[in-house]
This record gives sequence, structure tokens and C-alpha cells, in this order.
Amino acid sequence: MNYEKQVMKSTELEKMGFPREFLLYAYRRKGQTYAWKMNPTKKNSTILFDTEAFEKWRLGTTGAGR
Repeated sequence: MNYEKQVMKSTELEKMGFPREFLLYAYRRKGQTYAWKMNPTKKNSTILFDTEAFEKWRLGTTGAGR
């Protein structure tokens, strides 16, 4: 899948068709290195995704691209 940017907000990924629940699941995975909060000290801070690393994880998790 092609992404518009190297780092994207979760809301931008939602507009591309990813369900919010899936993005939160990905963000909350223990040991993940592809998503972080813009400002970790704020409870409702925007979640950012490194799209390249996220795509590698997503393909391995869903079995897509095999």
C-alpha cells in the first residue's frame, strides 16, 4: 500500500480506510516501534505512525501480501 507521507496521524490513516479500533490496537501493542504520541504528557495527544514500519507490521499481522 502507498502512503502519502513517511509519518502520518491516525486521523489521516482513518481517512484512508483504516478502522480506528485497528489503529489503536496497533498503537497499544507491547514493544511496537512504529507509533507514538506527538506529546506523551497529554492524554489526548495525536498518535503518529511511521508508515513504512507500520506497513511491515500490518502485512505480517494480517497475512496480506503473501
